[in-house]
Amino acid sequence: MNQLERLIRSLSRLPGVGRKSAARIAHYLLKADSAFVTRLAEEIGTLKEHIHPCPVCGNFTEDALCSVCSDPRRDGTQICVVEEPQDVATIESTGEYNGLFHVLGGAINPMNGVGPSDLSIDKLVKRASEDTVKEIIIATNPTVEGDTTALYLQNILKERPIEVSRLASGLPVGGDLEYADKLTLARSFRGRTKL
Repeated sequence: MNQLERLIRSLSRLPGVGRKSAARIAHYLLKADSAFVTRLAEEIGTLKEHIHPCPVCGNFTEDALCSVCSDPRRDGTQICVVEEPQDVATIESTGEYNGLFHVLGGAINPMNGVGPSDLSIDKLVKRASEDTVKEIIIATNPTVEGDTTALYLQNILKERPIEVSRLASGLPVGGDLEYADKLTLARSFRGRTKL
């Protein structure tokens, strides 16, 4: 196997990148400026040396603590629980939430061998025991695995004197009912609000 084929195979292992997209990227890199390709290779090569999980919440950071955990203006009474570090960036982009985060590192998925002990749930329980925490907001994905994880968290946190809530889910803004699946419609009915 030649070097181009090895690169295409490596690129196709990235999430959301199939063989055709990987081939397009590889051919683009062959035509691109050498300085760009070298810089990209260096950035990828040193990625894990410079970026690590925040020891408090699990978000990715280059510093001792992530920008959220080190910000004294954040509301320390709320912890939003997400599955992956990229979920922190998604929620932050809304500008609607000013509390802290906790990254689980995935969701409970027995079919793939992921149980509660494989996630940072113990660390969450410890953080939830702090006197300042008043609410845990569960923002796992609206999937079977995300729902299973949310239910598990709700059960282990119910004895604590804190509020446990879950993000609402349902129809997207601008969506048509005819394109909504049954699960989304069911969630929309359960999570309906008064006008």
